[in-house]
Amino acid sequence: MLTQATRLADFPSLSDMIYLNTAAEGIPPVAVLDALKQYGLDKTQGMDGRSLHEAQYDAAKALVAQAYGLTPQEIGICSCSSEAYNLAALALRLQPGDEVVINDLDFPAGVTPWLQPTCPATVKVWRAVEGALRVEDLIPLLTPRTRMVTVSLVSFYNGYKLSLDAVGEAVRQHSPALLAVDVTQALGRIPLHLAGADLIVSSTHKWILASHGGGLVGVPKARAEELTVPAGGWFNLQNAFDADRFERAIVKPGAASFAVGMPNYPAAYAVRAGLGYVLGIGVEQIDAHARPLVRACLEGVRGLPVELLTPVDDEHLAGIVAFRHPKAEAIHRYLHERNIHIMAHAGRLRVAIHGYNTAKDIERLLSALHEAISHV
Repeated sequence: MLTQATRLADFPSLSDMIYLNTAAEGIPPVAVLDALKQYGLDKTQGMDGRSLHEAQYDAAKALVAQAYGLTPQEIGICSCSSEAYNLAALALRLQPGDEVVINDLDFPAGVTPWLQPTCPATVKVWRAVEGALRVEDLIPLLTPRTRMVTVSLVSFYNGYKLSLDAVGEAVRQHSPALLAVDVTQALGRIPLHLAGADLIVSSTHKWILASHGGGLVGVPKARAEELTVPAGGWFNLQNAFDADRFERAIVKPGAASFAVGMPNYPAAYAVRAGLGYVLGIGVEQIDAHARPLVRACLEGVRGLPVELLTPVDDEHLAGIVAFRHPKAEAIHRYLHERNIHIMAHAGRLRVAIHGYNTAKDIERLLSALHEAISHV
């Protein structure tokens, strides 16, 4: 996908390390660093720089809309995925007796707002079986009182890729619920088909290779009324500076209501550059390049004395391979000392493979894993 020359030109830090931890932090291309520098230059113009910031913000929204299959008017940008889900909880105005379905492969951002003592809804947990979320296990959890089902398209925990069309069909057939989809571990890495999603959320510092500080929210126009956040602020209000501003607050509908205050313009510059870089290469091309590397990694890990957590079938494979070992932390240290970067947490090791990775990266990882397991 990238030649050796363009890879090192765009990602100079990869010249002396093997980086396989994009599921935690993406490596920004030089274009993103340039964009952040441009923000600084534009900011030195004071208020005259505001129009430049707004242009970058609008360009970032347009790229997110392209990636989500929505229009720019159906995109909002807040500070992170956690904020997006907490605002969504406000928008739902849940009542006692309402139900929310979460799952045990999900990241805390999409799960914990519904577990707070102040949340009146009943929470049901869709539990994975052998690392996979089966639709037949979701259906019994759905009732006429289900208000939301929240999922990740790709699990941060083990890389399981959800069958989103089947999940969406089940939700529509068996409940009136909205379907919230976190695409943080998918956006910029695998092609997206999100037609069944009512709320789409992503962070900005992973696979799209941008910076921290952004939460990319998509709300289709048809769901705008149901997902309008009743929050104070100004950027999210239609009448923030009108004559009636001390009498009432009129919230912009849908995605725009998730942007409650001054936009994080530096993050918008980075999103415009990072997502623009990824889309310029083509997510389909990235996936075509990286998928054989993921498969090679998965097959290599299967041959090691570890507990594989990632399902092995191609349909549910994305960019992550995860496994357990009782000496995971020691293995992680062994790899890190050799400048091979993966993630370790609570006995779990996770490898994340993006378009800037190469077959040589995977070969060296597997060789080092074999050595590490033999030595620790």
